[in-house]
Amino acid sequence: MNFELSPEHVALQDTVRSFVEKEVRPHARGWDETATFPAETVAKLGELGLMGVLVPEEYGGSGMDTISYAIAVEEIGKGDGSLGLTVASHNSLCVAHILAFGSEAMRRKYLPELASGRILGAWALTEPGSGSDSLSMRTRAEWRKDRWVLNGTKMFITQGSIAGVYVILAVTDKEKGRDGVTAFLVEAGTPGLSAGKNLHKLGMRSSDTAELVFEDLEVKPGSVVGEVNAGFRDTMRHLAGGRISIAALAVGIGRGAMEEAIAYVKERNQFGRPVSSFQAIQWMIADAGTELDAASLLTLRAAYRKDAGLPYVQEAAIAKLFASEAAMRSTIKAVQMFGGYGYTCEYPVERYMRDAKLCEIGEGTSEVQRMIIARRLIRGH
Repeated sequence: MNFELSPEHVALQDTVRSFVEKEVRPHARGWDETATFPAETVAKLGELGLMGVLVPEEYGGSGMDTISYAIAVEEIGKGDGSLGLTVASHNSLCVAHILAFGSEAMRRKYLPELASGRILGAWALTEPGSGSDSLSMRTRAEWRKDRWVLNGTKMFITQGSIAGVYVILAVTDKEKGRDGVTAFLVEAGTPGLSAGKNLHKLGMRSSDTAELVFEDLEVKPGSVVGEVNAGFRDTMRHLAGGRISIAALAVGIGRGAMEEAIAYVKERNQFGRPVSSFQAIQWMIADAGTELDAASLLTLRAAYRKDAGLPYVQEAAIAKLFASEAAMRSTIKAVQMFGGYGYTCEYPVERYMRDAKLCEIGEGTSEVQRMIIARRLIRGH
């Protein structure tokens, strides 16, 4: 076993960390307060190769491994959870789905643009009435003459109002259940596809999140991603990889909050000495540091198994569950360590706390992760 990052991974970590210090941290508060999507910064991430981390070089990507991806998302999350979510959702959902299941023509046409960050990708599964119970979706695709026609609504779609390419899941055969869902690739601007309201969120405020509406959206046969009626099963194979990125994002948010808190308590004096000298504060730091280290190791284990071609669904669920809840606990501790100032917007810890909550919900709630883990442990016993 080797617990050290390779020289290549360390170099990537240093590069992303330097970028975040210069281009992200100084602006994160303003982006959050105004709910402004940082398009220029996202474009710069594309120039660094971080919008196509896992895409092979032949399709215009960086051709890195999942460990590299986790490192990059964690470092971005330390500076701004919203920006980390943008990178994670773009890479893990839309881009990964096209890469894994799209036709060769589809990959060559869309992946170079997506990997460069010149266009962003959105992935549409969740609906107003179907979150964890995704099979109860109501969006339908009907075959009419020589094309598919989609009608329905999607909700909580990241990059929903700004994407250039959408992967949309719709029911094509209601009687077949999980074997009756198909994924379609649709370009922005296609008649019948429109973004509804942008959502005003508790956290991740500079990440674009919107409702999508399909009204007689016509999709040509060549736009099916994978095979007809195979979309849901492809999705279930596909989501585990995304959970690794959310785990990495959670670790980054938690560590970012604790870095701010530690710097503060070393400077803040009460009762004639630094707050960092009090045992109550030291225990908070110790607990958070221990949990975030454990979360990081669980995340890297899942990433390693994915890269090695080993089963990783359970490991990804474990990492996502533990990391997201560790981040929530750590950010709450960070706010507590700031005292009254932690409850103001003058310091970033309240933003980290708001951002951390999404990690317990997105890409499968903590409750869903526990279901996945328990079923596999029981089955394997």
